[in-house]
Amino acid sequence: MTGPKGGYYKAELGEPHKFDPTFRGPVHNRGCTDVLCCVIFVIVILGYIVLGTVAWMHGDARKVVYPTDSYGQFCGQQGTPNANKAILFYFNILQCANPTVLINLQCPTTQLCVSKCPDRFATYIDMQLNYRRNKSYWDYYKQFCKPSFDNPDKSVSLVLQDEDCPSMIVPSRPFLQRCFPDFITRNGTLTVANKTSFKDGHGKTRSVVDLRDAAKQERTVLSGKVTAMQQGTESGITSLLDAKEVGVKIFEDYASSWFWILIGLVISMLVSLIFILLLRFTAGVLFWMVIFGVIVAVGYGIWHCYWEYSSLKGKPSSDITISDIGFQTDFRVYLQLTQTWLIFMISLAVIEAIIILVLIFLRNRVRIAIALLKEGSKAIGCLMSTLFYPIITFLLLALCIAYWAVTAVFLASSGDAVYKVMSTRPDCKYTNLTCDPKTFSQSNVTKLCPASQCTFAFYGGESLYHRYIFVLQLCNLLVFLWLVNFTIALGQCTLAGAFASYYWALRKPEDIPPSPLASSFGRALRYHTGSLAFGALILSIVQFIRIILEYLDHKLKGAHNAFTRFLLCCLKCCFWCLEHFIKFMNRNAYIMISIYGKNFCASARDAFFLLMRNVMRVAVLDKVTDFLLFLGKLLISGSVGVLAFFFFTRQIPVIQEEVPSLNYYWVPLLTVIFGSYMIAHGFFNVYAMCVDTLFLCFLLDLEKNDGSATRPYYMASSLRAILNKKNKRPEEKKKRRKQKKEQPNKRH
Repeated sequence: MTGPKGGYYKAELGEPHKFDPTFRGPVHNRGCTDVLCCVIFVIVILGYIVLGTVAWMHGDARKVVYPTDSYGQFCGQQGTPNANKAILFYFNILQCANPTVLINLQCPTTQLCVSKCPDRFATYIDMQLNYRRNKSYWDYYKQFCKPSFDNPDKSVSLVLQDEDCPSMIVPSRPFLQRCFPDFITRNGTLTVANKTSFKDGHGKTRSVVDLRDAAKQERTVLSGKVTAMQQGTESGITSLLDAKEVGVKIFEDYASSWFWILIGLVISMLVSLIFILLLRFTAGVLFWMVIFGVIVAVGYGIWHCYWEYSSLKGKPSSDITISDIGFQTDFRVYLQLTQTWLIFMISLAVIEAIIILVLIFLRNRVRIAIALLKEGSKAIGCLMSTLFYPIITFLLLALCIAYWAVTAVFLASSGDAVYKVMSTRPDCKYTNLTCDPKTFSQSNVTKLCPASQCTFAFYGGESLYHRYIFVLQLCNLLVFLWLVNFTIALGQCTLAGAFASYYWALRKPEDIPPSPLASSFGRALRYHTGSLAFGALILSIVQFIRIILEYLDHKLKGAHNAFTRFLLCCLKCCFWCLEHFIKFMNRNAYIMISIYGKNFCASARDAFFLLMRNVMRVAVLDKVTDFLLFLGKLLISGSVGVLAFFFFTRQIPVIQEEVPSLNYYWVPLLTVIFGSYMIAHGFFNVYAMCVDTLFLCFLLDLEKNDGSATRPYYMASSLRAILNKKNKRPEEKKKRRKQKKEQPNKRH
């Protein structure tokens, strides 16, 4: 509603905004906003740098990269005695089936670095019996014994008591740089080296199922620190080991086809660019063609349902209701009932009616949405540099992710080696107590708990820093989310400022200011770092809570408390909705910040009220934009994927000889399809930001201006035509004034 002094009122919501005759797009004379949040943000970044430095000083990435044996030594590290021994070997992997493994996260058996895993079944007893006839038995077996041990004549009982050598070895293959039994399922029977049983070196015959259980338990320790173990996969280890060979072939395929993959991605980039530029001509055609296709398809569905209904009518047993036959696993039974087709027909008829009614009553809003999409294509054509801004966002995000990952690794590897007493006897009271491996053999523990040992458990410490490692990891995660969301917010505000400069130019492209993208980026960083950080912080806190809820839900999956699971499910749903609402509001708040230069809260409030006054236009534009952009992504990735398929399968005769020899043609094919989709997604994100910015500017234009010479509409002529709006020319205004002056003279 127009105000008395050239201002305008925000209908029923919000406060009135007076008309500013000097407004010509993004305000240049602006001040810093949300300074306090900016200061806090800078302090947090400095603290984050300090945290990373402290983690780097205390941590050691080798603890994550290399396996650690029972003596705290790294396997495979260059410059150490274990340089050529990169694989961890378990003396008695059957001990890993002990329940204490899941409590202490450590297998209670000696762990040794070896150069290769054993490839045969053998026991120390068999070796001792055979090595006198053939020294090769001992030469092979001793590589799995302690390096200091070289006495094969030592009694078996003493060797096993001192754990100088393993009591047995089984055919194994490396998995995660650790030796695990080489399981193979033959005709549904689990085997190791074609055997279903073996000798354990203590005079007993064991089943390979025992090995499987022990291997699963230890895999839980390895992966359970991060994720739960995959259940019910006896051949899972074998499958993952075979993946190594597949990985080598995949690497070879990438090495021979990377050039053609790159060409495919360049083609997808060009196609995405052309698609966006052509939307000014094709947006309406694409939309109405698809809508017409949907109407025709639904209409055909109605006819087909009626035809099936008529065909079945009168047949015996077709008049039975669905409730009479109840639930059937064979759904073809329901297709023999007239009631089924009647329900289908009525449902499709209702859907058809809704589509037609929506198009009839919202046709003008759909036309506005299509016109804005076309205008967005023109804006992209004038500001081509905006399409490449996501590269800056990508580099900043890569920097944030790399810093977070490195900091997390160094925090996780902080501390010194901690050794604990490991015993297979449940009555040992010293189990899980810290110990010193240098003095352990002289302590009373070995006497009170025979066969116990002091083995490496984890890395840690007793200092204040080490006690709060988990808290520091949480801080690392929260700041990481804040930085990521700030980077995205900076990109959105920058693009919004550039596209707002385009919209508020009365003559396009003559009145567009020079370097709009660079100017917008400078304004966003110089004046609105605090506002962007404020919005990013709100979103980051919600995301942080969601991550914690997901973690709790993962931990409580086995719980039988139905109320707890229900409560967690409700909380997850609520915070998911809250996160998406905040993302939507932040996006529009950043657009208002880029235009008016107000603080975050004021911009969010103005954007919210503006959208609420035009809620139907918002809904229609959002759905039309999402639909066309999704269709565009499918068309681009699909067309480039089809082209890549014909190329890599040698079905294009002209360039058939240029196709590289591949192990798996689907490797470069899937890479091209996925890469094409991501490139299209990046281009269309810029386009979506453009359309959203132009839409808010369009709504502001409608409320601020009336088409007069002093307050002309800045919208495109196509939008004015849809709304029956016109800009009055100054000559027309002067002519009208002259006519008014002449009218009194004629009367006299």
